[in-house]
Amino acid sequence: MAVVERGTGTAARPTIGMVAERAGVSRQTISNAFNAPHRLRPETLAAVRVAIDELGYRPNQAARSLRTQATKVIGCRLLPSNYGGTGGVLDRLLHALCDTARSNGYDLLTFSAKDDDEEIAVYEDLLRRHAVDGFVLTNTHHGDARPDWLNEHHARFVAFGRPWGRRGAQHNWIDVDGAKGTAEAVGYLAGLGHTRIGFLGLPAGIGVGDDRLAGWERQTERLGLPTKGLLARAEDGIASGRALAEQLLAGPRPPSALVCVSDAMALGAMRAVEDRGWRAGREVSVVGFDDSPVASVMRPGLSSLRQPIEAVANQLVETLLAVLGAGQPRPVRTLIVPRLIVRESTGECHAKRPATAPAAQRGPRLNQQS
Repeated sequence: MAVVERGTGTAARPTIGMVAERAGVSRQTISNAFNAPHRLRPETLAAVRVAIDELGYRPNQAARSLRTQATKVIGCRLLPSNYGGTGGVLDRLLHALCDTARSNGYDLLTFSAKDDDEEIAVYEDLLRRHAVDGFVLTNTHHGDARPDWLNEHHARFVAFGRPWGRRGAQHNWIDVDGAKGTAEAVGYLAGLGHTRIGFLGLPAGIGVGDDRLAGWERQTERLGLPTKGLLARAEDGIASGRALAEQLLAGPRPPSALVCVSDAMALGAMRAVEDRGWRAGREVSVVGFDDSPVASVMRPGLSSLRQPIEAVANQLVETLLAVLGAGQPRPVRTLIVPRLIVRESTGECHAKRPATAPAAQRGPRLNQQS
């Protein structure tokens, strides 16, 4: 809640009337100087600008919004910072959106909501109060009701994420091409001599997880690599990644490399490798997805697919501003390719690996929930 201090002895904020009096013109002339300067004679406009500078006057944005029906504000739901396992990606997106919006003369209004229904209620409130010009939608998923609601209420928006399972959806979206990313990771590992490349993914039906899995499936098929017994799925998280990796590594024909749906899964996989007395990048290579902040500080460092969040933010704001300026242009559908950042967790395949170290040689076992 904003706090307004009174009686502090500070000078009163200059008003449009004070500027008009200083410049010797009407209030309408001052308004024209901001909204229609072409209507004023050069000498009048110059006099008004001098008065504005001398008094330090700034127009009231709320009053201007009533006249123009434009707030210069973009709304976006604030998701928990640990959303998706390790966090960082959506935090980066919000920072990038703020910077990009600000550079285009807009502010970003963030709000919280426990679920999609509550988010829609916030949309309705903000639109009713004319508090925002448009929205950036995040975390799209199967059965997502938000795009339809926004379209039905003629709200202007752009989504970060595809309309999963909805063919012919008529709204703007920008997304990261997860399939191309995981395909690149498989190709890179194959180039290092790995022929048994496993995948740690999410349960079926989660759009992002299915997309990243598709890249692994297509690339292994293209390269003629086996997939039987090399796929494991669970909810995202470090503990899940650890358990899934242990399951695959304990099999009769374990993988020599693992591509993971997220950095959280990859960190768990690295711990499973360490539990066996091995080292990621030497006995088993591990690749994550997102290139979250922890990837570069891990030892060994985690190879990961970096989401180009700054480019995504630029595209989101650029697309939304085009909608705000031109009504409803042809829907924009853009896929941005992630980039593989190689670190120490990947290396050449070794034909033979040492046997799993006895429990006494592995050191203390890390907490499964960490």
